[in-house]
This record gives sequence, structure tokens and C-alpha cells, in this order.
Amino acid sequence: MFVVDKQVSFKTQWDDSRYVDPSSVRITNIKYSNLSDYELNKIDVAAISNDINVQIASSKAREKSMAVLRLNPIVKQNGQFKKITSFTVNYGYTTNREQSKMLSITNSVLATGAWFKFKVEETGVHRISRSFLEDLGMNVSGINPANIKVYGHGGETLSLLNEQNNEFDLPETAIKVIGGEDGSFDSSDAILFYGTSTRGYSVENDSHINPYDDNSYYYITASGGPGLRVQELQEPSGGANEQINTFTDSQFHEEDEYTPAYVGRRWYGNRFDIESDQTYTFDVLNPVPGSDTEIIIRAGAISESATSLAVTVNGVSVDPIQFGATNDTQLLSDRDVDFVIPSTGQVVVNMTYNNAGNPSSKAYLDYIRVVSQRILQGGNGQFGFSKAGVELLSGIGQYTISNATEISEVWDVTERNNIRSKVNTEGAGSFTFKSLLGSKRKYVAVDAGDYLSPVMISNKTVSNQNLKGTLLRGSDGNFSDVDYLIVAPPYLLQPALRLAAHHKNVNGLEVKVVSVDKIYEEFSSGKQDISAIRNMVRYVYENASSEANRVKYLCLFGDNSIDNKDRLTDNINPLPIFHTLSSTSTVSSFMSDDFYGSMDINEGTIGGKTIDENGVLRNDVDLLDIAVGRILADDVLLANSLVDKIIAYESKASYGNWRNNFTLISDDVDEFYEFQSLQVNLDELGDEIESQKPFINVKKIHSDAFEQQSSAGGDRYPAVNAAIVENIEVGSLIVNYFGHGGEDGLAKEFIVTRDAAQNFKNENRFPCVITVTCEFTKFDNPERTTAGELVYWNPDGGAISLVTTTRSVTVSLGVEFNQEMAAQLFGFGTNDVSTPAEALRVSKNNIDNDLRRVIFYIGDPAMHLAFPKQRINITTLNDEPIESSTTVLQALSKVKLGGNITDENGTLLSTYNGVLEAKLFDKDVQRTTLGNDGVKGTDGALLVFDFKVLGSGIFNGQATVTNGKFEFEFVVPRDIQLPVGAGRLSLYAQKDNVLEDQTGYSLDLKIGGLNENAPEDNIGPEILLFMNDESFVSGGITNASPNLIAKLSDANGINTASGIGHDMIAILDGDESNPFVLNEFYQAAVDDYTNGETFYKFRDLEDGLHTLTFKAWDVYNNSTTAEIQFVVAGDDVLRLDRVLNYPNPFVSYTEFWFEHNRPGEPLDVQVQIFTVTGKIVKTINQQVVTPGSQSRDIVWDGRDDFGDKIGKGVYVYKISVKSTLNNKRVEKYEKLVIL
Repeated sequence: MFVVDKQVSFKTQWDDSRYVDPSSVRITNIKYSNLSDYELNKIDVAAISNDINVQIASSKAREKSMAVLRLNPIVKQNGQFKKITSFTVNYGYTTNREQSKMLSITNSVLATGAWFKFKVEETGVHRISRSFLEDLGMNVSGINPANIKVYGHGGETLSLLNEQNNEFDLPETAIKVIGGEDGSFDSSDAILFYGTSTRGYSVENDSHINPYDDNSYYYITASGGPGLRVQELQEPSGGANEQINTFTDSQFHEEDEYTPAYVGRRWYGNRFDIESDQTYTFDVLNPVPGSDTEIIIRAGAISESATSLAVTVNGVSVDPIQFGATNDTQLLSDRDVDFVIPSTGQVVVNMTYNNAGNPSSKAYLDYIRVVSQRILQGGNGQFGFSKAGVELLSGIGQYTISNATEISEVWDVTERNNIRSKVNTEGAGSFTFKSLLGSKRKYVAVDAGDYLSPVMISNKTVSNQNLKGTLLRGSDGNFSDVDYLIVAPPYLLQPALRLAAHHKNVNGLEVKVVSVDKIYEEFSSGKQDISAIRNMVRYVYENASSEANRVKYLCLFGDNSIDNKDRLTDNINPLPIFHTLSSTSTVSSFMSDDFYGSMDINEGTIGGKTIDENGVLRNDVDLLDIAVGRILADDVLLANSLVDKIIAYESKASYGNWRNNFTLISDDVDEFYEFQSLQVNLDELGDEIESQKPFINVKKIHSDAFEQQSSAGGDRYPAVNAAIVENIEVGSLIVNYFGHGGEDGLAKEFIVTRDAAQNFKNENRFPCVITVTCEFTKFDNPERTTAGELVYWNPDGGAISLVTTTRSVTVSLGVEFNQEMAAQLFGFGTNDVSTPAEALRVSKNNIDNDLRRVIFYIGDPAMHLAFPKQRINITTLNDEPIESSTTVLQALSKVKLGGNITDENGTLLSTYNGVLEAKLFDKDVQRTTLGNDGVKGTDGALLVFDFKVLGSGIFNGQATVTNGKFEFEFVVPRDIQLPVGAGRLSLYAQKDNVLEDQTGYSLDLKIGGLNENAPEDNIGPEILLFMNDESFVSGGITNASPNLIAKLSDANGINTASGIGHDMIAILDGDESNPFVLNEFYQAAVDDYTNGETFYKFRDLEDGLHTLTFKAWDVYNNSTTAEIQFVVAGDDVLRLDRVLNYPNPFVSYTEFWFEHNRPGEPLDVQVQIFTVTGKIVKTINQQVVTPGSQSRDIVWDGRDDFGDKIGKGVYVYKISVKSTLNNKRVEKYEKLVIL
């Protein structure tokens, strides 16, 4: 059971391979209980029904079929509210399931021929003249009028429901050609066709305006064979039993100008604030005397208190529209009213907003619709008509149009490809025609003097294209299944193609990149429509060679906006997204890309508010068939940066033992329920992951276990912020946060902020970041960038992908999701782990909560996480078999470990050569949360809990792997915990020259005690310090975020065990109260535990001189301190310093050296050598990229530009350096001597 916006629902699902009969469901043995006051306050009691409404349906998700049951779990009985606690469900099956039909692979009509495009702005019969065709660019003189054809879907949106989408190409509409019988299309000839605009009521969108596009395009061609023509109306024989001389007409006022809540696809217009009184007038032609006019008004308001709209119609007051108060989750209160008045020739609606004395309150009008009964009467030009209710009748109806002299004919336009016409040949004043009743029909009374005119557009010529005929064919023209579809806007095709090439070359996937404009051209007649994208995907999915070979991954390569029509400032909407019709709440008004991955015939119901062709509300039964991901990019530079990260993630540079790490982060406890849900459940999940995947090092950051500090901005956890930064920069394969959050960061204490998101410096150690919180990555608001987006966009670090929320999420859903997702993401019970996007697909399908849709995968859906393969084994301890060894690793004892690398079956990989990384942790440490916010349990006791964390790092070293075997030694630090217990040895290896890595672990090592016979050592380690690279000289210049490199050496090794006062630290500019603790950033050299390196990246240092003091301890707790100075030049200014050439003087070889502040950036360098009189004798142009601040890449042999040796003497040279990123330039002069 779940509650959304005070509406309560129960939904459950179970595996069932047969197709259930929805009409057969019965529930029995129902048991009830009373609701508590707390529960009553959570729901809208006014919406509670007296009856149980139960529905059942079948749904399929690729490899599995499920039965989905939904009912209202609270009813009102005898004036009391009861909740259902249990019941029995019975149902049957049907054999009449409507199956997805194989959509045959055919060429698009656009594949050949000359095509032209125009648009219509009104609905009705349009006239195309010869001159219009000539203006389009058509060679009218050479066409056969019989071959003229018009195509187009019209201005309506494509249905969200799969079952209502059966046109997977431009549909042809029947036309009428006036003239042309002589085989030519002359100046007096014309084409008549029925076209629909983007304006007109849509039940599915509850709007009169297409939410995706304001343009309704049609296509015309004279290529190929004859086209469809308007045929004569075939009237039924026999007498009419129903006389029809009236019709139901609808007018509306609607403007889509505002998105008050920035959620949902419903937009509003006509704001009521300063202009609190507004009037709207509707003229009704030929109203039926004595009939009723229905008026529907929908509006919304934002206010901290209840407000209202007073409504009068033709001067008579009706009940006001009452709006409730809004809050942090209920962003907009929307209401609709429906009332009738006696028919009249004019309807005047006046509305006055009562803001309840709050000047910040605002109301917005969505629409006014006026539905009236009109006499079927001509005299005012062409008009469309339809009679409501005829679908409920049987027999024959006779329509009579009075005053029909100007009506030339009536078209039945119900089916665009089968338009029928009856001509008023005599120009009769009373014109009649007959039609079968029982179905709703649409007609147009055509006035030959009132044809509508099509509208010219700028891009009139349509290039040939053929997605339908080529998507499932390889480069050889033969059929080829598709593994991976990438949809991108035209301007992002280049980075999208880079990503496709990467997956094809590295992972062997068959990838197709499709430009979204071509999808619209072929699948929705040129206008933006989310169903066009989904229909293209479904076309590929359904036409696979087998179910197993259906497309697996879909990447939406582009950002998105709540605004599909560029009304918001700086709006960019490369790829649209599904938004719910509900546009009021951070909970129920969500967006979802799941729409694009639900392929079955009965799907397209996401959000549970989709209306089918019978007006029946469809509940959400969609299950995902395709793993969907979105790459949030809105420009080429950002897109390429994100693709660079993906490519780097699978490159050798990203390999390392960080791939064995998992970090979990929990919010602190502010409410009673959070204790178990947020903290304890997440901690237990971490322990389950460690149990299922023991090679994973689970690192826990429970905020409530750190000291909370007060600040002017509220409570903060500076130690938590630091721990998160450290764990991300050391490296974690996955980071999972569970707790409160928002667009600006995580937790109300801001343990991750927007600034932190941009400043993570974890290059080549990119985690998949999971944030089960509210709105952390609400990426559809172009006016506000979220912290989640910044984590993903960070070019120097941040995340490789996000499993994240875009709207509010309930804690109960978060708990269920974390449990489901962990099993799939880590691959419990298997070593064949799915991609995160596939893990999310399966997890969502296993959760029956509709709000699971708010969870997104941001990133490349075909990218696997970098889990190393199994497995690395420890076989010996001090040359004894590990299984029989009783040796305890005592403090200050020297240890030798040996092992091997095998496949999953235990067979030695005898050709494996590479490098092993071994990290030994001390015994687990027990910690206790602090209950910082004082939340107590039902017994009055402070809510705290005990949990275990990894012990300190004892050794982090490397060893050579030769023929699958390795050995390494180290000395155990003095600072271990002395009680004997099991430590954890984490192992990682990467193979030389190939992209392959392995993982392993050992829990067999006993650690504790002290080696009383250890040799004496009173000498501290040796330390060499550098900035950015080892050529740095103290006092040199750096950029604002330089790398500290500390080379350490000690006969017994370096201590990283975090003993009290024995941390490896760096102190910047004497600030001893804020040391940088660097234990986690040290690693010993390959096969040499006595030497190692600490590598740490600073960030955003101020310009000017800095002094860094570095202190390290050896395993005997002897310390050494070293110091280095450097000058930060900043990143805004290009600096050039210490320019020289070496050797100088020289004979035939010298190098030009200089320092700069742009490490890692390509720099264009020019060296010009002059005589003392100023004549240029040599120019050297070269691009250099240096990892540090010093360049020594440019050399010269002493010859001039013609290759001749120049004479001995003194020369002047100029070095000019230009940034390739911002074109800033700097230059310096020096002298050289040639001997």
C-alpha cells in the first residue's frame, strides 16, 4: 500500500506466464481493521469510496510475465473508514490475448522520390494551388496529377498507448484533385485535403494544445504511383430511424505560458495576481433553443493558505473554485469545475481571484471549454461537426443541414485514408445524407468559398531517408540485429557516434545511432512527439530475429527540459521526456524515461492516468523491456567530455584497487522512523553486500556517528564532508547515499553540496553514484542546475553514472529499492554482473510501487561497472601453506605472503603477467552512532546503534605477478590493535598490456600482538616533495589545483595504520587545525615495501606563495617532516616562469625549458631564435602537454630554417606559449650561446 498526495492505493504483482482475464477477478475472505488517527491524517477522506474497485491485468518484461493487481485498500462502511488487511484473489485466464504483431521491415515512403513539406494552422479542408506547389519547389510541369499524394499524422499527439500506434511511417491522407483529368496540373487546378492543427481537445492530455509542438506538418509528393482519393460517400439503404439536425460543438480558451510548479506536462496561462479580475467571451453560432451549454474550467493556485476564484457566467454567480494551501511537496493546488447553463448566443465568463490577503498568492487558468448544442446550419463558411451520443445508438441516422446553399459537399473525415464525400450537386438549401449509427463519426461541411490555406515553411524540401529500411541492416545490406540504440539530436551526433564506435570496438556491440529529427520526420510527420521515439524503438524491438536478440540498451543522448516549446529563459530541450499529466506535486508529478523502454502491446500506461480510446483510465502496468539511460548533455563540448569519461573508465588508466571499494552513506536521524529505515537498513545492506561479495571493501559513513557542529547556516558535519571527499577521491566503484536531500545537495546538513560536486578530483576513479533521496538530479528545470547534474558533469572527477531520483521519493520505496538494486547491481549469486541500467530495469520490474518511475539511470546504459574478474588467492604465509599456518601477524614482524591468480574454476592462469595490489586492513572496528538530534525510541531511550567498520589500513603495496604467481613482504606497523583477530586482505591485479583485471580477498590472516624481538629502528623516513611532477623545484609556479607528490623511503616501511597522532599529514600555510590526512593516498612501490609514494590533489588554492609541511611516520613510529614552497598562479592567467635552455652554451643540441601553470593542458609553443640584430634564423612550433608544471619537450640542433648550421655566437630567443582552451598568450626572452 502506498499513499501519494493523500491518495491511497494498493498494488501487487506476481509471476504468471499465462494471460489473465481482467473480467474474471474476484476477491473474497476480506478482513478489515480500523484506521488510526495518524493514518486518517495521511489520506484524503473525501476521496474514499464505499466500494472496493479491483483490477487485474497481465504485463510482460522481456523474459518474464506477471499478473498485476490493484485495488483501493480503504473503504467507507457505515460511516467508518476501514482498511483491508488481507484477502484472497481468484481469477481466470483468457486465450484471446492481443499479441504484439511483428512489424514487417519495410522501406519508408520517404526512401525515394521528391518530397516537400508545409504546415497547417487550422483544422479543416485546405486548398493547394499550382502556385503553392511551385513555391514549394515542385516541378509542376512534369507531374502526373494522379500521382499527387499527401501524407501526415496531423497536429494531434500520437497516443501514449502502444496498442493505439499502428502507423510506423508517414500515413497517407485521401485527397481530392480538382482538374488534372488531362494529365497535367494547370493553374486552375487544385488539391483539397483535410488537415488538422495542433489545437483541439485531447482526452489523453486533458488539453486543447499539443504539449510537444505547435506545428502540424504535411508532406506532398508526385513521385511513385497513384495516391488515395476522396471517394463517394456510400449511404446505407433503408429509412432512417434517427433524424439529426444538431451537433455538439466545443470552443475553448487556453494558453500555455507558465509551469507554476515546474513539474508535469500541463501548462497554464492567464495568471491572476495583479490582474485579479479577468473576463472571457465565447460566441455560439446557431445555438439549439432550450438546450444546455456545458462549461468546464480548470485552474490552479499557489498559496500558503486556502484561496479561491469567484466565477460568474453571463452575470450569474456559480460556486467558486476553492484551492487548498500548497507546501514543499504539494506545489500547486489545481481544481476543475463543470456546470451547465441554458443555451445562449454568447457566454461571458468572469473570474476574480481572492488571495486571502496574501499578495504572494497566484492563480493560473488552465482552460475554459464551452460545449454547446448547435443547429446544423450553413451560412458561415466551412465547419466541422460531430454528434455526441451516436456511438450508443443503432440503425441509420439522417443528417440534415439547413441553409446549405453555400455547402458544396460534406466530407466524412473519421479515417484519414478513407475520406468519403457527398456533393451538394444542386446547391440545395436543405442538404441531407445518411450514415450508420453505432460509431462516432467526424464530418466537415465544405464551403467552396472558404477553403483554408496551407502555410509555407523555411525547410520546404525533404531529403530522402529510410530508418525503417536500414536500422536492422548491417553495412553489407543484410539483416542485422541491434544490441544498442542511441538517439541523439543532430548537433550531438558526433559524440554519440564516438560512443557507438567505442562499444563496437571494445565490447563488440551492434550499435545504431539515430538522429531524433529523422525519427520525427518518419514516425510523427516532422513534429516533436515522445511517442515517435518510442515507436521507432518498438519497431526495432519487434523486428529482432528472436526474442533473445531484441535490442537491450537504449541511450537518450541529450538533456531535457520541462519546457518542450522554449518558453523558459535559456531553455534547451534536445530530447523530450515523458511527464505525467499531473503537474502539482514533487511526488506524483514525475518524469520518466521508462516510457521509452516499455514495448508490449498493452503498455504505455506510465503514471496510471492514460486514457484509452474508450475513455477508460488505464492503471500503470508497464514493465521495462529495455535498459534505458540518458546522457545529460546539451552542447557538444559537454557531450564529448562525458564520452571521454566513459572511454577513460574502460581504459588502462582507470585500473586500480579502488575497484574493490563500495561506500555507503546514511543521513542522520531526525525522526523516529528514520532510525530503522535510513540507518539500520542501509547498514545491514552493507553487511549483506560484504557477505555476498566478500572481495568488496564496504566503507561506511553513517553521518550520525560523527560529531555534529552548529554553524550560522545550521547544523553541519564537516568530518562527514571530508570522509565523503576522501572516499570518492581514493576511489569507490559504487557510492550509495540514503537519506534526505534536494536539488542543492544531500541531507539538511549539506554533507554534499553543489560546490563539492564540482570539486571532486577523482580522475580515472569514477564511481556509480546512487542517491536514494529527493530531487537530487531534477534535471528538467533549465533555470536551476542540481547537485546531481554537477556530480555527473564534473570533467575531473565526480560520477561515471548516477542511479538517482528526479522527484521526491518515499522512505519505504527507498528501502525496497536499495534491497532490490543491490542484489542486481552486485550480482548476488553470480559473477556475470549486468550493467547498472539493466540492474535498474530488473529492480524496477520487481517493485510494484508506481513511484519507482522517479528513479533514473543517468549515463551510458550499455556500460558495465568495472568489477574485476575472479580470482586472486593467497596460498602461503611466510612460505607455509596458508591453510595450515598458525602464524599471527604481530606488530613489527616481517611478513611474506604468496599467492596465485586462477580462473573461476581454480585453474592457474599460467600466462598471467602483471602487477598485484595488496591492501591489508586491521580487524573490524565497532562503532556506535551518537544520536546527534536527540531522537528517542518508544521506550524513551536515545536511538543509537552499534555497527562495524573496516579496520585501519596496515599495508598498501604492490608486487609483480609472473606466470600467475606472486609474493610480497612488509613489516606490520606498531600501531595495530593488539588483541588477536581476523584481518581483511584485499587483492587486485591487472594484466600487462591488456584490459584485464582480477580481484580476490583473504580473511584467513590473524592480526595482533607485538613482536618483542623486532630489531631496533630509531630513524624516520626520508621524504622528497614535489608539486605536479618530479621536475618541480621548491618555489616554482603551479596551477590552483596542484598535485602533491611525496616520495617516501624507510628501511621498514611507512605507517598508514592511523595510530593516535601518527597519521601521515600535510599542513598548508601553517594551518595545523585543518591538516590533510593522507594515509589512504599512500602506496608502496612494486616489490619494495621500503619505498612508496603519496599522491594528493589540492583544489582551488588562492593565488600567491604557499608553504606545505609534510609529516610521515615509519612502522616503528619514527617521524620525519619535510617542507616545500610553491606559487599558485591561478587558472585564469597563463604564467610562464624559469625560462632557460640546457645545455647553454651548446654545440649541436639544447633543450628549451620553462615552467607554467597549466599541467595537463595542450599548449601551443613557439620558439624563435634571433641574431643580436633582430633577424629571425629559426622558428620552432610545437604543441606540448606536460603532467606537471615544467616542459622540457622542445629541442634544437643549432640549424636554421633551411637546415644549415648557424655560426657561433650569442643569440636571443623568444618563447611564446598560448592556451588552446582560452587562447591566452604569454612570452619571454632569453639568451643562448652556440660554441
